[in-house]
Amino acid sequence: MKVLILTYYWPPAGGSGVQRWLKFVKYMQEFDIIPVVYTADNPSYAILDSGLENEIPESIQVLKSPIWEPYTLLSFFTRKKEIKTSAGFLQSKKSLFSKFSSHIRANYFIPDARMFWIKPSVKFLETYLNENPIDLIISSGPPHSLHKIALELKKKTGIKWISDFRDPWTDIDYFHQLPLSLSAKKKHFTMEKEVLTNADAVLVVGKTMCQKYLGFNNNTYVITNGYDIALNEQEVKLDTDFTITHIGMMNEDRNPHSLWKSLSVLSKEIKGFSDHLKIQLIGEVDSSVLESIELSGLKDNVALISYLPHKEVFQYQRKSQILLLAINRVPSAKGIITGKIFEYLVAKRPILAIGPIDGDLAEILKETNSGSINAFDDIVGLSRSLKKSYQDYRGETLQIDSKDIAKYHRKELTRQLAELIKKTVKS
Repeated sequence: MKVLILTYYWPPAGGSGVQRWLKFVKYMQEFDIIPVVYTADNPSYAILDSGLENEIPESIQVLKSPIWEPYTLLSFFTRKKEIKTSAGFLQSKKSLFSKFSSHIRANYFIPDARMFWIKPSVKFLETYLNENPIDLIISSGPPHSLHKIALELKKKTGIKWISDFRDPWTDIDYFHQLPLSLSAKKKHFTMEKEVLTNADAVLVVGKTMCQKYLGFNNNTYVITNGYDIALNEQEVKLDTDFTITHIGMMNEDRNPHSLWKSLSVLSKEIKGFSDHLKIQLIGEVDSSVLESIELSGLKDNVALISYLPHKEVFQYQRKSQILLLAINRVPSAKGIITGKIFEYLVAKRPILAIGPIDGDLAEILKETNSGSINAFDDIVGLSRSLKKSYQDYRGETLQIDSKDIAKYHRKELTRQLAELIKKTVKS
């Protein structure tokens, strides 16, 4: 069985967006699914990780066509060689030009800045499909322009189609921050509904998103993200400092104010606490986060580390005393499951999460016994948890006894995907 996968993020792209379908493609052929990948020939990626190219199976076909993105126009006006941004990272402090460009992007590039790739992609792929039989089309978004490409292909060819949402459309964490007009919002909601109702199946990464999308399409299924690292029981030498490590972007919405306040209090209450404390922030960090840290008197305890290749990040995770997971404080917070949680699980270090205690993430932490979660403003509970962890650290007993992790391995998740593909083709 052969499937055509439409994805904007593909190696050498780095970051979380590329992982899901790179890993599915890696294992698909073991379940009698032959993948053909369609992606952009000259994309504008915010993060690069050329090492991921080594994970692409040599036998698969990767189709590429040119894409024009408005960032090239922005670079002309700003006199910079390139403008590369990550959609999920919106700076809290913006220049006048930045505010203007955000308004243009939000209200005229709908569903997103890759909209100019829709028509040429449909034309390119329609020609390909006329000459190469395909059993199913899969589109992965965001960017949701990929779903629009797949929708047009289904209308023209009648080929079955699965729309995969790595993140929700109008419920995505930063949607409320965009300077959208009422007409622009209406267009987003209309397009989202059109995609959901016309897809033969919808694939999502969490239960909360599934519950909402079931209202549009009864064939909505959950296949989470996962990990692709061997479960190594070999002991690792832990950091000598009381390290609290966060991997990934930390924007204004993800700023854990209660954590900085709790750490500040403990630094004053417990002798020696500040001397042992080391906060590692690996990835892009918003200026508002740095200001909060400085106001809390924790500036000297912070180590800022720029983006690291995927294979290096895991070493930091395994050595850390605590792994921090901060959920965006947004209306859709209950449904947010950051991709890093699954690799945190494999690292087998205590996870300290801050977010909804009744959300999808909280359920995973409970099922796997891999850590604790505190509500956004629960400074008392967070301080209590940190104090206990510090005492265990001093006694060299800070550890976690997690369980039921194997179900999140990428190979097992690909097996579930293969079953869904075969079911959808036959339906």
